[in-house]
Amino acid sequence: MKKNHLEFNNTEIAFSYKSNYELRRAYYLFKLLSLGFISKVGRKLLKILININFPLDLLILKTIYAQFCGGRDIYECEDVIDNLKKNKVYSILDYSIEGSITENDFENSLNKCLNILSECKSKNLSKFIVFKPSAVGRFSLYKKVSSKLDLSAEEKNEWNRVENRFNKICLEASKTNIMVLVDAEESWIQNAIDELVYKMMKTYNKNKAVVFNTLQAYRRDRFEYLTKIHHNSSGKFKIGVKLVRGAYMEKERKRAIRYNYMSPICDDKTHTDKIFNNSLEYIIKNIDDFGLFIGSHNEKSNLLSTELLKKYKIKTDDDRIWFSQLYGMSDNISFSLANNGYNVAKYLPFGPVKEVMPYLMRRLDENSSISFQTNRELKLIEKEIYVLFLGIIFCLYNKCLPSMSPEYTT
Repeated sequence: MKKNHLEFNNTEIAFSYKSNYELRRAYYLFKLLSLGFISKVGRKLLKILININFPLDLLILKTIYAQFCGGRDIYECEDVIDNLKKNKVYSILDYSIEGSITENDFENSLNKCLNILSECKSKNLSKFIVFKPSAVGRFSLYKKVSSKLDLSAEEKNEWNRVENRFNKICLEASKTNIMVLVDAEESWIQNAIDELVYKMMKTYNKNKAVVFNTLQAYRRDRFEYLTKIHHNSSGKFKIGVKLVRGAYMEKERKRAIRYNYMSPICDDKTHTDKIFNNSLEYIIKNIDDFGLFIGSHNEKSNLLSTELLKKYKIKTDDDRIWFSQLYGMSDNISFSLANNGYNVAKYLPFGPVKEVMPYLMRRLDENSSISFQTNRELKLIEKEIYVLFLGIIFCLYNKCLPSMSPEYTT
């Protein structure tokens, strides 16, 4: 395979969409996250403040929330969406509220998804939305269905309502030509989700992938599952896949130990990487049967993806293949890919500050655990700030500071 010349260290491209204020904020935030002790204390403090109903907007809104979220509602997201789009990057909208437990909660989540689809269509905000299965159905019911246990008559009716909510979202997405990404969850409820999403794909992915399931490569069985559903589809519909490494590793391992069963999670990163890379090549090789979202913050994985597109003679802007990273992270990857003609979308969560705290806590945990990536981001931001500083010094030296734009000097 030919060597790829795409690089992810061009800070001018990576941070072109950020103001100097936003760049400094990102620097201080990643600096704190790189300090393990302070990061752990910060997470514990946030949990305490949540429990005592502290007005978190004052503390969070202009710091970690602004770094990783688009706004408190879809209207606050519009400036972020437009700014990203100017830099050839789309947005995947996620109303990131968790902890739904009642039928009323589930119906509200459904209506919110439908409203987002309507807004996306009418204002051309996004080509994608995402939703979490546990936002539209009871966690323990997914678990029971996943375990193939008998349901009571009442539970069967409840499960039909869950399926109807999935169907309403996917139907509306199909009508509005917007792709819907269904998040993965814990392995002990994932079987039910897999079955539901597969059913939706059979209905709505006849000509192109509209509905996407999320495959977590840190699970030992995911490559076999991928090849199985591809074989079963028999070319009658497209398989939509969002390929990621996974988000619940520690929880999965702890539960396996607690209940004394073999962990579904790979023993090490090497095994996870193998499943991710094998799945990636399998899908790209058979792209006529698939739609693919590559959800990765790993530079090697993104480079491999571009090399595989070349190997199988697929255009960089082929609408069946998208690269994706979380908003506020790995801008060096996202904007470099977009600048080189690849399809890129940022995962953009939004919602009231208190309601998105579970999502923000996971971002803190992830950035603390993947110290290499955090330090990499920090070094790139430091490099860009240093370049800006040299530019200001140069202008001062040449007495041209008054002619500079206000944006450059903020």
